[in-house]
Amino acid sequence: MDTRKVVLLVGALLVAAITAFFARTLIAGSSAPQAAAMNAPAHIDGPKVLVAVRALPIGTIIDPAAVKFQPWPKELVEGAYFQEGAGFDMKSVVGTVVRNAITAGQPITQGALVKPGDRGFLAAALGPGMRAVTVPVSTQTSVAGFIFPGDRIDLLLTQTVTGGGDGPPLRTSETIMRNLRVLATDQRTTDEKDEKGNTIVHTFSTVTIEATPKIAEEIAVAQTVGSLSLSLRSIADNQAQLDSAIASGAVKVPANGDPKAEKTFLVKLASQPQSGDASFSVGADVSRFQRRTVPGKAAETAPQGAAPANFPGGAPSTGPMVRIARGNTVTEVPVGGKN
Repeated sequence: MDTRKVVLLVGALLVAAITAFFARTLIAGSSAPQAAAMNAPAHIDGPKVLVAVRALPIGTIIDPAAVKFQPWPKELVEGAYFQEGAGFDMKSVVGTVVRNAITAGQPITQGALVKPGDRGFLAAALGPGMRAVTVPVSTQTSVAGFIFPGDRIDLLLTQTVTGGGDGPPLRTSETIMRNLRVLATDQRTTDEKDEKGNTIVHTFSTVTIEATPKIAEEIAVAQTVGSLSLSLRSIADNQAQLDSAIASGAVKVPANGDPKAEKTFLVKLASQPQSGDASFSVGADVSRFQRRTVPGKAAETAPQGAAPANFPGGAPSTGPMVRIARGNTVTEVPVGGKN
């Protein structure tokens, strides 16, 4: 190969290398601003409107953690939206009930909420297929008034079982219902606040709760059996009991593997009231001087000197006895006597 060809080959390689370098620099330089533009938050020129923090199904009682203010495009703001400022008071929204399902991030409209005192408020608060049941309570049986609409409770039945005997009665208490949602206390459906924004605690004489038709019947009967008490549930209890039910096989998760369908199923199941499989305690569990069983009926004994029905001539002498059964008739004969 002559010198001229070698020089041309080296020159072509140098030109190709320089071209590749400049091309790479241009590509890298043009992509950086584009990536920065994509990652930069979009500026929304509009007022802040009230939106849902999470999905709010029909019948949800609004609390401060369920909603927030978020900037919204000015051209998309409608008159039915709740806007920050302009005399808006969050108290007018807290305690209302969702009439139409609201997805997470969706603006809340005035027509989507039902306010306490409005016609159909309680019916809107009820879930599909549910019923509202009112239970009489006292200060001692209602957690000293620290029960508010939207809380979840268990229902306890306390009763005294006398049995047929003359001994002391059996005292017992059992949890008959679980995971019941409180709709109202007395006729109040919202939490009253003082000047500092703290919740005012009131005592009340009745509690309205949400139940299935079957559980509503059981509650009506339970009120005639004994006294009812409320037990406030922790927010974490529903998930813990649900996990236990799934592990034991009592609850079957959808087998199609759809995460969205599974989440919907589990949320619905966790909010369902439950009855049956009641846990209970008796007097002997808290005091050694109380009974553990129902008093039995004492055996009937004849008065001293009286003759039994089988011995009209007088009472038999004490001693060994033989029982002779003839059909449905049983005769007691002393040993050595006549039958």
